[in-house]
Amino acid sequence: MDHCSGDTRSHAASRAIRAGCDDGQSIAFVSGNFNVVHPGHLRLLKFAAEQADILVVGVNPDGSPGVTLPQEMRLENVRSIALVTHAVQLESSSEAFIESLRPNVVVKGKEFETRFNPEQTAVESYGGRLVFSSGELRFASLSLLERDYVHPDLSTIRKPLDFPRRHGFDIFNLKAILGKLAGMRVMVIGDLIVDEYVTCDPIGMSQEDPTIVVTPLVTKTFVGGAGGVAAHAHGLGADVRFFTLVGNDAAARFTRDTLEEHGVRCDYFVDETRPTTRKQRFRALNKTLLRVNHLRQHAADLDIQRSILAAVDDALSSSDLLLFSCFNYGCLPQDLVDAISERARARRVMMAADSQTSSQIGDVSRFKGMTLLTPTEHEARVALNDFTSGLAAISEQLIDRAGATHLVVTMGAEGALINSAGDGGLITDRLQAFNPSPKDVSGAGDSFFMGSAMALRAGADIWQSSYVGALAAALQVSRVGNLPLTTAELVAEIDETGFSHD
Repeated sequence: MDHCSGDTRSHAASRAIRAGCDDGQSIAFVSGNFNVVHPGHLRLLKFAAEQADILVVGVNPDGSPGVTLPQEMRLENVRSIALVTHAVQLESSSEAFIESLRPNVVVKGKEFETRFNPEQTAVESYGGRLVFSSGELRFASLSLLERDYVHPDLSTIRKPLDFPRRHGFDIFNLKAILGKLAGMRVMVIGDLIVDEYVTCDPIGMSQEDPTIVVTPLVTKTFVGGAGGVAAHAHGLGADVRFFTLVGNDAAARFTRDTLEEHGVRCDYFVDETRPTTRKQRFRALNKTLLRVNHLRQHAADLDIQRSILAAVDDALSSSDLLLFSCFNYGCLPQDLVDAISERARARRVMMAADSQTSSQIGDVSRFKGMTLLTPTEHEARVALNDFTSGLAAISEQLIDRAGATHLVVTMGAEGALINSAGDGGLITDRLQAFNPSPKDVSGAGDSFFMGSAMALRAGADIWQSSYVGALAAALQVSRVGNLPLTTAELVAEIDETGFSHD
């Protein structure tokens, strides 16, 4: 095929790629047949992606030696690989496309190093580099890692039937409640966290000292903390406004861009004395080896608190639900919580709160008059400084101290203890965990909190709401990272027939 007449689409693609590059961005190029994308390809593509800012992959045309599948099918396979920035249909030789694209580096497999390479002339014509490598032998399948982040493992979810029978509802009717979440006006106030997952390949033990040695493969970044609650709420159809504290840094800008993509309206209050809270998790073989926190825990200063209160006060009149998502990193000092709560009560806005006590100290009972509180057992006991009383007694004391209507104490693999204060006294029941084999427990409590609070506001009772929350948590822990849940995912899981009995 004549290059001048036959490569029209390829030349157009190269011009579009170049036009879309920011100043200074470098390009790596790889080409091949890609009949079946196997680990050898992934090793090569990972190596190529590390050589430049943008990875362009050319898929050879039909009729090329060794091609067994149509080009469109092979192109789709390559496009599905997260490492690839652009996948392009080649119409003739790769060197013709290289002359048009002018990538900084062209990568070929190590086996080509001693052969004739027609790309060499094209690369040398503009001062590029031709590099030979087959990638690292230490390799975990990147396609499988991507699936952990994106695709939930729903096979481990088991929905109990005895609980809905005891409380007089059919779980299929929960779909009607989920339908009422669309358009709900939700305010989320709390500590933003940027979660960074570094998936590593374990190498072994250092010979010099007893240190575990890993090499990073893939880094994924998510919006978590109260930002995750806001994103989940929008995923379930709510009109969400998010108020939080950030530093003046790249993490704050990443959050702004990500939440805007998710459709969340954000009010950021910049505190120059702190970084945006960021947590790095280093994982290998589906387990977290180490977490590194980059944060400050001091309270926001009075000027920032006044600005937050003014913005929240202005938004309350057009809100249905207010969620306090507190990680005790300085966004919600007590005076600010009290002032916001007072104004929300005056406008009859339903309130719910979750306050994390993990590596930091918190007190969920400081959120007074909430319709719903969702602490872990540890957080409930810390709030009361009581580590000996039975859980039923702890629940009763915490409801009394906080003036809450409903209290759900989450207990991880043991499920949740649901407590509802009524005229006849405290009613308590246990809901077992839906997913006993989680991939990643981060965000489970946030999902439960968001789902159950929104269901309550939509008119469900505490038992139905807890079931919705437990289903949201089960879906969240079935994948790695904090991607927003959707109503469609919850409805699909309700329609599944994998049930178990308490």
